[in-house]
Amino acid sequence: MFSFLIILFFSSVFLILQSYLLYPLWILLSTSKSKKNDILYLSNEELPTLGILIAAYNEEKIIKEKIISVLKTTYPLSKITVYVGSDASTDGTDQIITDLIKENKNLNLIKFGGRTGKANIINALAQQAKEEIFILTDANVIFKEDTLFNLVRHFKDQKFAQVCANIIKVSNSDKGIAKQEKSYIVFENKIKYAEYMRWNVVMGAEGGCYAIRKEFYAPVPKNFFMDDFYITMNVIEKGKKIVFDKEAICYEDVPTQANEEFKRKVRISIGNFQNLFRYKKLLLPFWKGSAFAFWSHKVLRWLTPFFLIFCLVSAGLLSFGSSFFLGLFIAQILLLLFPLMDSVSPFRIALFKFISHFYFMNLALLKGFFMFAKGVETSIWQPTKRNVE
Repeated sequence: MFSFLIILFFSSVFLILQSYLLYPLWILLSTSKSKKNDILYLSNEELPTLGILIAAYNEEKIIKEKIISVLKTTYPLSKITVYVGSDASTDGTDQIITDLIKENKNLNLIKFGGRTGKANIINALAQQAKEEIFILTDANVIFKEDTLFNLVRHFKDQKFAQVCANIIKVSNSDKGIAKQEKSYIVFENKIKYAEYMRWNVVMGAEGGCYAIRKEFYAPVPKNFFMDDFYITMNVIEKGKKIVFDKEAICYEDVPTQANEEFKRKVRISIGNFQNLFRYKKLLLPFWKGSAFAFWSHKVLRWLTPFFLIFCLVSAGLLSFGSSFFLGLFIAQILLLLFPLMDSVSPFRIALFKFISHFYFMNLALLKGFFMFAKGVETSIWQPTKRNVE
């Protein structure tokens, strides 16, 4: 029993470190930065047609800026059609879009009579759109003038089926969890770029903005969360390649309120486990590049709440005969209290803030798992509160 607990503790520690430290360090330090895709569209060439697909629910604060940023582009407007699916919005979203349509004939509003959910909205828009390339993007993700061209230029190379944007998180302040979230996304984007450079895959496009060939769009199943990950893994399953383009830049506001991000992480966790069971075959053989990335970058991270529990329980049982494990057990109890202490009296030390954020978000992942295990009856979502006026 003693030996089993020792193995359980150190195995759990290793698997946490593999996902959060060892794999990122290995791929970032060992991957060549010199790779270059030479098969690209030039701006003066005949470019493919684009269908911009946007699901929106009560986005009156940001939807006008969003649409203007899409249409204010270096990409030929004659090649662009924008489809906005309004999921029974009850604010001024529909009217704002209607007013914009008067001056932009390539803008379309599709109203849904009852709450439908993002995945179902995107499925319906994708079925209606006839363009060669789909750009799936969220209402609060703002484009640069060259974002569309930088995304689409890679599709001249037929081996690429999907291109991920470089979404930069922005906020008016670093209050709450904003600083931690921005740092986390910068870290994530570096890993995704390295995965592209090494294997021509990306472990999950950021749903805020990515491009995909129409024929590789996979309709998302009913009541599925994480439509972006589902669609990305379908591309990998079909043996096609994915680009992460650092120059396809767009901007997204980051939530500052921990409770808002907690709810979003719970939704993400539900979708994580839905996708894990759907694409479990892609975990083997584990030495294959995409499978190794799937395990190390995603699955082990999704399982981290359980590894933390194993560490705590095994250290607690071992503490009866070992002062070393007693110290580790007490230290873990204190770390688990960090989110509570941070909420009562916010930490000023950056390291403490990140520890608090780590445990808080793993609690959200754990809650999401139990909601998944209970069964998902609907994927209808409430959008995260926008930090815009």
